Amino acid sequence: MSRISQIWKVSDLRNKILIVLGLLLITRILAHIPIPFINLSGLSSVLGNNQLFGLFNIFAGGGLKNFSVAMLGVGPYVTASIIIQLLTIIIPKLGELQKEGGEAGRTKMNNYMRLLTVPLTALQAYGTIVLLARTTGSNVIATFTPFQWFVTLLSIVAGTMLLLWIGEIISEYKIGNGISLIIFAGIVAQLPTAVQQMWVNLTNSSGQLTSQGLITAVAYAAIAVLVLAAIVLVTEAQRNIPVSYAKRVRGNKLYGGVNTHLPLRINQAGVIPIIFAISILLFPGLLANFFSNAKTAWLAHASTNVNNFFQNQTYYGIMYFILVVAFTYFYTAIVFNPEEISENIQKQGGFIPGLRPGRQTADFLYKVLNRITLAGAIFLGLIAVLPYIIQSFTSTKTLSLGGTGILIVVAVVIEMMKQIQSQMVMRDYENF
Repeated sequence: MSRISQIWKVSDLRNKILIVLGLLLITRILAHIPIPFINLSGLSSVLGNNQLFGLFNIFAGGGLKNFSVAMLGVGPYVTASIIIQLLTIIIPKLGELQKEGGEAGRTKMNNYMRLLTVPLTALQAYGTIVLLARTTGSNVIATFTPFQWFVTLLSIVAGTMLLLWIGEIISEYKIGNGISLIIFAGIVAQLPTAVQQMWVNLTNSSGQLTSQGLITAVAYAAIAVLVLAAIVLVTEAQRNIPVSYAKRVRGNKLYGGVNTHLPLRINQAGVIPIIFAISILLFPGLLANFFSNAKTAWLAHASTNVNNFFQNQTYYGIMYFILVVAFTYFYTAIVFNPEEISENIQKQGGFIPGLRPGRQTADFLYKVLNRITLAGAIFLGLIAVLPYIIQSFTSTKTLSLGGTGILIVVAVVIEMMKQIQSQMVMRDYENF
């Protein structure tokens, strides 16, 4: 509490926090502005019964459930950034621009992401509207004119780009990553509704908590504390690889001779593998819905079988877990290159004690990284399928936020605390 009071006493930092809170409030207002011409009946029940749509609604901050101009949230931008990162591996020029372009290179990469966000938003908006319409059995889009489609898609694209612009403004205040804070605000905003729904399920018709409901509530609280503690532990856990730098003489001065460490995080990929897995799992169902009413008998039959397969919670959960584990390894290989790290250590005159610089060091880093990534990947997969595990034991779909939402909240809070702490440390040095 004393640290919080110190933060609040610093006028500059206090003003930054208040401005960021005001901008986040604007994003919540956008999540309640409806898009024109759309009024899908039964949307809430679909989001409640479909884990995939429910998870998308969480990332959109409730905008999908409200069918607002921010119905996709910043999801298209996250997808665009993932695509650009993958393209840096395929296209050498993009890879060089990212590594050696400096500030100008990062600006160009950000511009590419913004440009790619626009068509991705339009395509995702169209696919989501059509899929929801067919899932709910609504024929509202059957009478859509080209002008109505244009206005609808333009409204959603404008809402997403406005959220992106607000996110970039928030990032400039160095209180946290703007995009992450927008997702964080959307998740936190849905907690009261989720708690209210759980309370309704735990009480009887007169609103009194039953003995069974009390046991369930205590179990939920215990699970929440354990999951929260595990997420914080894994998020902050890292393997420190000792690195020594030899002494070097330049002129009359002696440099180097420092012993430090190379931190390898257990979870290098964050929540990106979960986003990857959701995108892959959504694609077959989306195609199956488009072809479910096909005139070709075998195509319609195949589409029905695909839909039935993905509606099986057991099969869906198993595939979800496997994809999250696989994409954790895949994305970790993208963001951390042991050969490049080994080369940089060697260029700076460093070495890992007991190992030769170069190939031997790279092999050692590969070995350690694969081992710790296995633990991180399994943990991330369990967090992703946690709602299915809980539902299989409790037969309830309340608090479908699950471990994924908690993982995002914990990561954002830790990052925000670190940035605020760094600003406080800078002020302490300036006063000193």
